[in-house]
Amino acid sequence: MNKIKRAVKARLLPWFAANKRSMPWRSNRTPYRVWISELMLQQTRVDQATPYFHRFMKRFPSLKSLAAASQEDVLKMWEGLGYYSRARNLHKAAQIIAADYSGRFPRDPAEILKLPGIGGYTVAAIGSLAFNLDMAVLDGNVIRVLSRLTAYTTDTRTTTAKKELQQLADELLVKGDAGNFNEAMMELGATVCLPKNPQCGECPMSKVCLGHESGRPTDYPVKAPKKKTPHMVVGAAVVTNRKGEVLIAQRREKDMLGGLWEFPGGKQETGETIQQCIVRELKEELGINIETCGFLVTVKHAYSHFTMDLHTYFAKIKSGRPRPLECQNFQWLKISDLRKVPYSKADLNIIAELEKPNGLKKG
Repeated sequence: MNKIKRAVKARLLPWFAANKRSMPWRSNRTPYRVWISELMLQQTRVDQATPYFHRFMKRFPSLKSLAAASQEDVLKMWEGLGYYSRARNLHKAAQIIAADYSGRFPRDPAEILKLPGIGGYTVAAIGSLAFNLDMAVLDGNVIRVLSRLTAYTTDTRTTTAKKELQQLADELLVKGDAGNFNEAMMELGATVCLPKNPQCGECPMSKVCLGHESGRPTDYPVKAPKKKTPHMVVGAAVVTNRKGEVLIAQRREKDMLGGLWEFPGGKQETGETIQQCIVRELKEELGINIETCGFLVTVKHAYSHFTMDLHTYFAKIKSGRPRPLECQNFQWLKISDLRKVPYSKADLNIIAELEKPNGLKKG
């Protein structure tokens, strides 16, 4: 361990200083910018997160502006990133900071941890990067680096492993330079110590890495096989009226993708066709009796815990008027206005089909 610790100071930190990538959140570093960037980076790569970060900061340049915004506006700026509960929580947290902390991001880790949507990793990231507190982060990249450096053999998905790896990260932490240490570890995992093709010849830590010494660095980290991902078949309706408008519904706050808008529908049940599923779902969700018309598109989408085939059909109302029975709200919008509100990626694909020439005429 002492060899690794010495190599961190003598090799890793100088390597990071010379090779770190240019990222927008690394300049003009404030607690607010660190917070937003870390939430985005928890779910996507740097190159994907960068345009979202620029867009978000342009719309909400300060914590005050974020706290004053509507939730729908925040979700719209987050649209496409996924994990929308993070957007809802950061909005709530901004309002709490504005009300309870005079608009200043708290410095005390215990106070940061009280904010909605913030866990141990985010506290350590904000604490080290924004306030230079001696706190070590543990994300996927750091877990991989630590596992290979020490040839760690416990399944890293277990609680025991995460606790032990956090202790290891804490032991290696360079006191007084926690921000650079954390970023260096994450940068090494993101650019050199890669999951499938580690670039050991370029790694500043290779001489003290037990995984490299073994000749099988990709044996680490150790992970138990994942369970088979469930698959779901879903039906959705593009309900149109005589004005050429389309009916959309807003998901309830407590539901998955809460606050987002969608083309109404739901999961297919055993023994029913997809058209029967759509008819039943719209009756339950909006209290309307519909008939399906032409087929529009099937969208295939993968979430973190299931995959989905979303079969979308045009539909007309036979009887009844829409009411928000199992949704938060509904509205009729022209095709040209659909993108004014936030959706999940799957529904954005449906909109893209509708926007094509003669898109509505398929129905």
